[in-house]
Amino acid sequence: MKVLVLGGGGREHTLVWKIAQSELVEKVYCIPGNAGIAKSAMCKEVDLEPTFQPLVGLVLEAKIDLVVVGPEAPLARGVVNVFGPWWLKETFGTPPKVFGPSQKAAQIESSKIFSKELMWLNAIPTPYARVFYNPGPAMDYINKVGAPIVVKADGLAAGKGSIVCKTVEDALNAVKLMMLDKQFGDAGKGILVEEFLEGEEVSFIAFTDGKNVLPMDTSQDHKPIYEGGPNTGGMGAYSPVPVVTPELQQEIMDTIMKPAVMAMAAEGNPYKGVLYAGLMIIDGRPKVLEFNARMGDPETQAVLPRMKSDIVPIMLACIDGTLDKMQIEWTDEPAVCVVMASGGYPGSYEKGKVIRGLKAADMMEDVIVFHAGTAMKDHDIVTNGGRVLGVTALGTDIKNAKDRAYEAVGRISWPGAYYRRDIGYRALARL
Repeated sequence: MKVLVLGGGGREHTLVWKIAQSELVEKVYCIPGNAGIAKSAMCKEVDLEPTFQPLVGLVLEAKIDLVVVGPEAPLARGVVNVFGPWWLKETFGTPPKVFGPSQKAAQIESSKIFSKELMWLNAIPTPYARVFYNPGPAMDYINKVGAPIVVKADGLAAGKGSIVCKTVEDALNAVKLMMLDKQFGDAGKGILVEEFLEGEEVSFIAFTDGKNVLPMDTSQDHKPIYEGGPNTGGMGAYSPVPVVTPELQQEIMDTIMKPAVMAMAAEGNPYKGVLYAGLMIIDGRPKVLEFNARMGDPETQAVLPRMKSDIVPIMLACIDGTLDKMQIEWTDEPAVCVVMASGGYPGSYEKGKVIRGLKAADMMEDVIVFHAGTAMKDHDIVTNGGRVLGVTALGTDIKNAKDRAYEAVGRISWPGAYYRRDIGYRALARL
């Protein structure tokens, strides 16, 4: 079969890398891809704005059998629905299968207010929060309850719309940033002001066919640019996470994942694809900070290299409603992914810096360099984004995997390259 992956980041490189290993797959396409993805997939520049019609044209021309949607933005715009209407089947024949939730189901990520209300109505454990559509009442509430507190934009903000505020002044500035300065555009029309929780964050990601839920192995992201700094899309991840015991995993499934899927189905929006719960573990109990409608980035770069099973049959089972017949086999080796970013990220940064040492890193055993913000310029691979590479290593234990990942990172360079040096610190402290 022919598979098309939508997206051009590290998550999509990992998906292309994993999908290309499937015996069911003869060719992989990617829109738009990047310099790393181009080594194993045919990358196409297709304009997806303002409609998805050019995408439909490519799918028909290339006779794509399966479309896999990586990022949240096209899901929120309804890319999955494009291949479902009766007219497409009547006019062009059977549409391809699409892996990802529908536009209405994707609201679980594209609207934090929708997601929070879903949790409230279905007794899914989550921090207390208030919803505001005007800055004045939000600021009055913050002045009343004090800090620390969390201010969240309702809509999509590239992983940067959740601001942990240590002081009341920080929180008031966050409201101003979102609602008055419109830093995140329409995403800030509504906000959540949420209680601040201290604990250990965990990414719990699962496949679902709208009825059944099949969990992946656990992972942990490191969102701040540095410990205590501003949030980014993610600066590194590792898998598995020691804090999630088998008993805790079962509690997460019973009190969070299954109720969320059942609630979506009961509302007439069956959720198919990947459901990602960002959790805070407090005294051994989980609470949902957010739901995402896709795989994590960079969690995917740490999780999929540990998956021994073919991912394509699992995706097809999610679409066909037969996930109860599937199982996933995992390697016992942990994985650590270190993100290398452009200097200045998550603020402004320069592009076009030549990346050195990729071949030296690629030569290391059980090390995979996943590309995110890269491009080809003449004969060189250059930086083309904030998060540039995700360097993943497998090891005999977390420490060994971390050491190998940082050894590989040490072989790669470009002017201004930046990375955190403490990825996996919580796991090492526990072990």
